[in-house]
Amino acid sequence: QVQLVESGGGLVQAGGSLRLSCSASGRAFRNYAVAWFRRAPGKEREFVATISWSGGTTYYADSVKGRFAISRDNTEYQVDLQMNSLKPEDSAVYSCAAKSGFSGPDYIPSDYAYWGQGTQVTVSS
Repeated sequence: QVQLVESGGGLVQAGGSLRLSCSASGRAFRNYAVAWFRRAPGKEREFVATISWSGGTTYYADSVKGRFAISRDNTEYQVDLQMNSLKPEDSAVYSCAAKSGFSGPDYIPSDYAYWGQGTQVTVSS
C-alpha cells in the first residue's frame, strides 16, 4: 500500500516557477513508476510527466516539454515536478499517481493504482 501527498502548489505569475512534491509512505514506492496528471476546470484529466522506478527514464507531454522536469529521490520517497516558464493554461489541480511496472509512458489514469489528493496551481496572466 502506498499513500501519496502532494505539496507546493500555489499562485504564480506567468513566466514564473513552482516546484511540486509528491511524498510517499511505504517502501514499495521505490518500485513504482510515478506520473503527474492535471485537471483544469471543465476538462479531462491530462497526463503531464512520468518517471520510471529508477528515475532513469522520463516522458513528458508535448505541452510541457522543455519547461517541466520530473525527478525522484527514492531515499526520501519523493517525486518532484519542477515547473518553469509557467503559462495561464498550466493552471489546474495537479495530482501524482503511482503504478507498478514501467514499459514506457502511460497516459491512462485508470492504470495507476495510487493517487494523491491533488494540489492547486494557478498561473495569472
